[in-house]
Amino acid sequence: MSDLSQFQITSRWPAENPDLIQLYSYPTPNGVKVSIALEELGLAYEPHLVTLSDSDVKSDAFLSLNPNNKIPAIIDPNGPDGNPIGLFESGAILIYLAEKTGKLMPEGAGKYEVIKWLMFQMGGVGPMLGQLGFFYKFAGAEIEDPRPRERYINEAKRLLSVLDKQMEGREWIAGDYSIADIAIVPWLRALDFYGAKDVLEFDSFTHVNAWLDRFLARPAVQNGLKIPNVN
Repeated sequence: MSDLSQFQITSRWPAENPDLIQLYSYPTPNGVKVSIALEELGLAYEPHLVTLSDSDVKSDAFLSLNPNNKIPAIIDPNGPDGNPIGLFESGAILIYLAEKTGKLMPEGAGKYEVIKWLMFQMGGVGPMLGQLGFFYKFAGAEIEDPRPRERYINEAKRLLSVLDKQMEGREWIAGDYSIADIAIVPWLRALDFYGAKDVLEFDSFTHVNAWLDRFLARPAVQNGLKIPNVN
């Protein structure tokens, strides 16, 4: 049986089976990227619910694994050198899991096509749609000055246009289904939660809409979207 005692986080979120990948997460767009990937890859894992409250993500236990106090994070007891490894940042975790299994990311030039679109999500889609949510639905919506809201609405439309053009005539964004799709599409799904589809004229992005439907129809995606269980 693996010994994960070197990881302080296990003192607060103990591993029932330390031989499994330990997932510390919450079902946000960034969080479900990893649970979906784990489901798609068929890797055995143990999920731990880490809420977004300061008492969880800013606890000493969680900060010991991710000093940036953001979900998700993982511990793999069977790391590349045979020793346990801890990881944070959803994009880094997706690359790690793909390389660990040899799935969801091709070799050769195709690998960099996948990474290119993964970076597009990490640097653009995620941050910009997250800001849209803040200024359109959450506390930022109370700001009277319309400019922040307009900025992120316009930027979200621009990003959707980039994606829609890329998806024309394609089933998945970088060739075969990959971690790039798993990274991006949960953020498109979040637009429902933000109540922002109408203001973005989301239905006009027909290729993106079809992509979203294909993604959500996958059984592994349906499972991953519900992990960790918040009920």
